[in-house]
Order: sequence, then structure tokens, then C-alpha cells
Amino acid sequence: MDDSGKRATKAPALLILASFIIVVAGMKAASPILVPFFLAVFIAVICAPPLFWLQRKGVPKLPALALILVAILIAGLLFGALIVPSLNDFLISLPGYQERLSAQIAEMLSWLREKGVNIPAEEVSGALHPGWVMVLAGGIFAALSSVLAHAFLILLTVVFILLEMDEFPKKLRIVLKNPERSLSTIEKFSQHAKRYMVIKTLLSAVTGLVIWLWLLILGVDYPVLWGTLSFLLNFVPNIGAILAGLPVALLALVQLGVGSALLTVLGFIVVHIVVGNLIEPKLMGKGLSLSTLVVFLSLVFWGWVLGPIGMILSVPMTSLAKIALESYEETQGIAFMLGSDDEIDWMGLKPRKR
Repeated sequence: MDDSGKRATKAPALLILASFIIVVAGMKAASPILVPFFLAVFIAVICAPPLFWLQRKGVPKLPALALILVAILIAGLLFGALIVPSLNDFLISLPGYQERLSAQIAEMLSWLREKGVNIPAEEVSGALHPGWVMVLAGGIFAALSSVLAHAFLILLTVVFILLEMDEFPKKLRIVLKNPERSLSTIEKFSQHAKRYMVIKTLLSAVTGLVIWLWLLILGVDYPVLWGTLSFLLNFVPNIGAILAGLPVALLALVQLGVGSALLTVLGFIVVHIVVGNLIEPKLMGKGLSLSTLVVFLSLVFWGWVLGPIGMILSVPMTSLAKIALESYEETQGIAFMLGSDDEIDWMGLKPRKR
């Protein structure tokens, strides 16, 4: 009797775990299809507010959608025109940077030996080899290049998503058992999601522009490339700044020396402190922040499932999931567990006394 009771309680947990593994395996196998779809949803959520704004100003739906599509096409063409030449030049120049870095490492080791510090050259050269630092940046840009090949499919999906946005609530009103309560929750989630995505995209664009300008002033090669990388990785808080800054600092060290490398690092620190710690919490509220552990785990998980694009979309997808969980009273506890420590002070909560 007790054994059967234990089996009854364990079976649902095992079933949920097995279902989760099957879903994740299916997502990983279908990543070539899911990545363009997630990007299309990402773009559609960002484009929805300007589309609705144009409609409120009296522009008919189809002309408003056409204006949005023209803006997307112009942005995509500019992105491709700026990134592709810089990326090709960077990949061609990478072996030269490797040789110069090896020479600098040799000089540093000889100086340390003169001071009585003996460090194995093989370990240092392996640890400071630029390949492992640049591989993430190169992987992200290579993934973006492959995604551009699906640009027509992504654009078509964005069109259909935007066309269905007005009709979707009407369909849900017919299907749902309690439409008023459910639609109110969905509307709340939708508003928070749009606000989050638009603000995060604008702040990421500001971050990329400032980093581009700073690197241009310092004279670091390919500032457009690194500004774009900063824009993309700004969607990953805390960790994204490190991932974006490491290859640039190494390049500045090889190209311009220690002083310029330190100035490069200083620029990244200042920009991400001002944007990430001062401006972003004021615009979004600390209630939308995620735990650092959750950020790291989502980065690893979605990067493994969907590749480099999954790393960029990991935090936006996790943040949207947190917003969705906050919309239901039954799941607000899970959303709270995903949040950062600052959320306790922000919500005025105190731990329970034992």
C-alpha cells in the first residue's frame, strides 16, 4: 500500500521530467527552424507598438504595416552592409593578431624571468591564445550571417504575426472558458512584454553606439563590429558585458598596447554601469531583473539548445517567461524565485522568521 502510494507520487514527477527532456531534445533538433521563428517573434514584439501607434494616428492597417516593413528592410540592409565587410576583414587579419600576441607574450615571459618569476610558456600561450576569446564573437556573427540567409522567411513570419495580433484576442474570447479574466491576464503580459522588449532594444542600441564611438576615438580596429557585438550581448545582463569586452580588450592590447587596452576596458565598464545599473532599472523597474544565476543558466541552456543566437535571446525569453509567470497568482512564487536579490527590497518583502 505504501509502495503503491510512493509510486503514485513519483510517477507524475518522472513523467514531467521525461516530457521536458523530450521537448528539449525536439527543440535542439528543430533549432534551424526555431531560431528564425524566435527572431521573427522578437522583431514582431518590437514592431507592434509603432504599428499600433500609426493606426491610432489614423493610418490604415496595411499602409502602416508597409511602413514598418520598409523600416525593417532598411535596418537589415544597413546592418548587413556594415557588418559583413568588417567581419571578413577581421577574419583575414586574425592570424596577424595571433602572431603579434605571441610576440608580446614572449616579451612578457622574458621580463618575468629576469624578475625571478618562471612561468611555463606553453601554459601562458595556451591561456592567452586569442582563438578561444574570439571564437564566441565569430560564432555569433557566423550565426547571424546564416540567419540573414533566412531573411525572407523571417520577414514573412513577422508580417503574419503582426496581421494576426488584432484578431488573436477575438479568437481567444471564443475559445476560453473565462475570457474576461484570461484576456485581462494576457493583455497585462502583452503590455509588459512589449515595454520590456522596446526599452531593452533601445538601451542596447545606445550601448552599441557609445561603444562604437569610444573605440573609434581610441583607434581600435573594426569599431562597427564590436559596437554591434555590444548591442547584441547587452540583452544578456552582467555576463554580456564581459563577453563583449574580452575580445575587444585583447584586440586593443595587440594593436595599440596596454594603455589603450585599459582605456577600452574602462569604457566598457562605464557604459555598462551607467546603462545597466542606473538608466535601465529606472526605466524598467527592478521587478523585471533576473538573478545572476538564472541569467547564467539560461545563457548556457539556450546557447546549447539554439546555438549562438539562443545565447542572445536567452535572457529576453527568460524575462518574458518571468513576466508571464507574474501574471498569474498561482505562479508568482516561481517568478519571484527567478528574480534578483534587489527584488526583495523593491517589493518590500522580508524573509520569514524561523
